[in-house]
Amino acid sequence: MYKRSLPKLLYYRAAQWALGGFSRLYFRVKVRGVEHVPATGPVVLLANHQSHLDPVIVGSFLPRPIGYLARDTLFTGVLGPLIRAIDAIPIDRDGSGLAGLRATLKRLKQGDAILLFPEGTRSEDGQLQPLKPGFIALVRRGHATVVPIGIAGSYEAMPRGKSLPSPKPIGLVCGKALTPAELENLDDDALLDLVSERLATCLADARRVAGYSLA
Repeated sequence: MYKRSLPKLLYYRAAQWALGGFSRLYFRVKVRGVEHVPATGPVVLLANHQSHLDPVIVGSFLPRPIGYLARDTLFTGVLGPLIRAIDAIPIDRDGSGLAGLRATLKRLKQGDAILLFPEGTRSEDGQLQPLKPGFIALVRRGHATVVPIGIAGSYEAMPRGKSLPSPKPIGLVCGKALTPAELENLDDDALLDLVSERLATCLADARRVAGYSLA
């Protein structure tokens, strides 16, 4: 398992405790299925993306620390120390991004859990958008387990263009893990279809958990 330094781990746990406590009170977050996240080994967490709240919600309620991808420009200035403290991986979104991808793959091979949003950007209507296949190479080369994650309510709380969140209920559902053995015989199209199906199911479950209609 990937080892964080003690100061970074303590900072992560303190932030998790504070943000998780706030989220439970303010957003009435309900969580299901975290037992599906393996405690050790390389894991790619694939979540739908509705809001800037999503990384915070996922990180606050999963039992193991997770790795985030962050624009390299965020590592400087006011946010720099905070981004580095949570051990985020810098990604150059204006360039090829190859250095960030190599760093992500290295982290996976060291046994970390990495959060990715395969839609590529936040949803404009809260619905699941078509997934981009970029995560597949990381999953295969990192021999990673895949855990689909559905997030519902963060769009209602803080959609695009809104700077402050509203106290809307949020549901988080982790689906059953897909092991490397289950994925190795699938071609890329079949793997993408399977993940899309599992994410859609998790999102529907998250909407039910949070008390939203499925319409």
